[in-house]
Amino acid sequence: MALGKQPDPGSAPRSGAVEDRPTVTILGLGQMGLVCAAMLCDPDRLNKSLALRPRVRLWGHSAEEAGAVAQTRKSERLPGLRLPDEVRVSVRDHDALHEADLIVSAVPVQYMRSVWERLRGHVPPGVGVISVAKGLENGTLLRPTQVITEVLRDDPDRPARPLAALSGPTIAPELARCLPATMVAASDDEAFRARVQQLFTTRWMRIYTSHDLIGVELAGAIKNVIAIAAGILDGLQAGNNAKSALLARGLAEIARLGSAMGASPETFFGVTGVGDLATSCFSPEGRNRSCGEALGKGTALEEYLRHSRSVVEGVATTRSVVDLASKYRVEMPIVQAVNAVLFEGLDPIDAIGQLMTREPKAERIG
Repeated sequence: MALGKQPDPGSAPRSGAVEDRPTVTILGLGQMGLVCAAMLCDPDRLNKSLALRPRVRLWGHSAEEAGAVAQTRKSERLPGLRLPDEVRVSVRDHDALHEADLIVSAVPVQYMRSVWERLRGHVPPGVGVISVAKGLENGTLLRPTQVITEVLRDDPDRPARPLAALSGPTIAPELARCLPATMVAASDDEAFRARVQQLFTTRWMRIYTSHDLIGVELAGAIKNVIAIAAGILDGLQAGNNAKSALLARGLAEIARLGSAMGASPETFFGVTGVGDLATSCFSPEGRNRSCGEALGKGTALEEYLRHSRSVVEGVATTRSVVDLASKYRVEMPIVQAVNAVLFEGLDPIDAIGQLMTREPKAERIG
């Protein structure tokens, strides 16, 4: 059964109880924004309590696109999904946010700052924010939740706004079909991560919790760079031996940088680490892997991005990871090779040759 199905009329709330339902506003009309909106309306929740069935608002920066989605309940960004009728698609900033009890940020990282600056005046004080974006801002090298914090500039005399990252192996077309999946809700705030877990859990989506916000966000960002490399191998028909080695050594690079930045090493061997990395590198529907495959077959990066319907987060993130590796003095040869292919004109075959002929050494994970 796919997302977008309508709730059982028999489970509709009684009048008078509706006022207790929280309002969740989702920012972004991309694949994850659409999927999150549908998930929150899914009638197959483990707990069917009215209090856990939120009212859902969906916002997009383009009034034209938002209007089309509101009317058709569909988007070309995710053709297999029909948006439930109960999701209200807002074309006005104030309407989307003024009643929000929780905000989900599903905006690509390189556009996140401008979107939050536009909406800042409409964001209610103290309302928690969940980021589902996977990337690192160019220039500042900030993680998604750090960008949000910096833009909102909350009053230090007020209680801290709770922030979380919701991440994991989540190819959107599979989520739209309600195929079994897992994610991790990471936050410094124990109560908030438990709230996120409860809100997004369904019979087909299992949510774990973690205190390691840094590690979960870094894992989600850097795996996109490794996925581009995996796609390049696919495009070159380099074989499964090479791809498996890439995953193992790519995971080592992710864990190495993450540990240097204060993340828990165990995070990278869990759902948001090796789990998300494997899905991104092997799924034919993965955007970053698909981009890499096109490059391996000889397509120019600019041409591929020009025709892509979705943002390929790993491309911009590569620059940020290279800068972080330099800042923390962490060796990341695979990331460096991807950067050279994307931005320095290095031929993918030559990149493989350079990696394979590096100085022999003992295997090291950390």
